[in-house]
Amino acid sequence: MPTGKLKWYDHERGFGFITSDDGEDVFVHTNALPAGVVVKPGMKLEFGVADGRRGRQALNVLIVDPIPSIAEGQRKPADDMAIIIEDLIKLLDSVSNGLRRGKFPDGNHGQKIASVLRAVANDLDI
Repeated sequence: MPTGKLKWYDHERGFGFITSDDGEDVFVHTNALPAGVVVKPGMKLEFGVADGRRGRQALNVLIVDPIPSIAEGQRKPADDMAIIIEDLIKLLDSVSNGLRRGKFPDGNHGQKIASVLRAVANDLDI
């Protein structure tokens, strides 16, 4: 089966083009893509080819090698995250002790804790 990279794809209109490894552009329609898959330019694809009314058309597209995640490349090292998580545990432990005494953190302190939790969650999520 031929392979190539997705040149561009319009999700609203449901079609795009693949640049095959031999240099030709091949039309790809949403019906040729696996269900539920979101394709992005630069993805390496494997596909069958048929001659359509307007030229070559891709059939039965498979994703061979997805493009690397930008978020993964910007992810903090695991050693750094371990330190951050340990500090977060200490912070949450102090909040927990206050809650056991019936005291919620004041508004400003509570907002800061929530923003720290969101930031750590974003660092953990890819």
